Amino acid sequence: MRLTLLVPELIWPEPNDQLTLGKLAAPGFEWLAARAAFERQARVAFETALARQFGLDNAPFGALRLLGEAAGQDKSDGHWLCADPVHLRFHHERIILADAGAFDLEEDEAHAIVASLNTEFADIGQFHVSTARRWYLRLHTPVDHHAEPISTIAGRRLDNELTDKNGVLTRWLNEVQMYLHGHPVNERRQAEGKPAVNSLWLWGGGSLPRLAKPDASAVWSNNPLATGLASASGTPTQPCPNGLAALLTQAAAEQNQLVVLDSLLPPVLYEDGPGWRDAWEKLDNNWFVPLRAALGRQVETLTIVAPTIYGQLTWTLHGKDRWKFWRKPRPLAALAKDLAEGTTP
Repeated sequence: MRLTLLVPELIWPEPNDQLTLGKLAAPGFEWLAARAAFERQARVAFETALARQFGLDNAPFGALRLLGEAAGQDKSDGHWLCADPVHLRFHHERIILADAGAFDLEEDEAHAIVASLNTEFADIGQFHVSTARRWYLRLHTPVDHHAEPISTIAGRRLDNELTDKNGVLTRWLNEVQMYLHGHPVNERRQAEGKPAVNSLWLWGGGSLPRLAKPDASAVWSNNPLATGLASASGTPTQPCPNGLAALLTQAAAEQNQLVVLDSLLPPVLYEDGPGWRDAWEKLDNNWFVPLRAALGRQVETLTIVAPTIYGQLTWTLHGKDRWKFWRKPRPLAALAKDLAEGTTP
């Protein structure tokens, strides 16, 4: 089998953070990386890297992600945007954006806010709640709106991420923010000391495209965007297995398999070093250590694609590379420092 693993935030973004990187044990990955051909490309968002696996550079993420939602299969026609609920706060004279993964938001709160938005702004479009943290907006009149995917701005300062500052939807968002300020759900949340949903992050606008089949014969993921991309391209999709052993049992041999392993992404977005370490060790135990034994046997070609702050990193191995005994593994912390300094690992 030929196997591609898409693993966002594979390298911790703070190379000098010894508490997170210092004693991290990653024997499986370090062995693979030592023997692999390595390529470093320009930095892209995880969502963009995922869409490129399906041949898309400017993907309509809203329509595609909605298609991948269990309740969105019959709602994906039209011009959709992701309209994710966020909390904006001032910190050192900068605006910091927190997505709904950084705070608790109940499903009934989400539905109450969206019902009000649909009444107040019915002339703009129709909102749809998939989960408490993933909302959508179907515009009555399509509008070009350029904004970064939410994975690139969650937990970060809003400086130049909004490139369409004078756009129609950006100006309309000012009205939405004023409306949300006095919403009963937010008044109750603030009284309880919880962050208010005081804005939306609109991104990924467009209509559902027809995609050609990608190189992958099957996609394995729990991510709704990956599921939507697979569905739009007619590619079979399955929930992500808990490790290589389960994949080899379920997947057809002599085919190309794409597996999206995104467990490292949330800890990076929310600056959770211990959580990232725990997720990394599980990833290594369940995938990279078994791949060391499977390379050249069940797995003939392995490609690891990692969108990170250091750029998009790619490691490629073939079965014969397992015999490169002279290449010695290096700790993940050393790799992070090399990348930060701009040297080739």
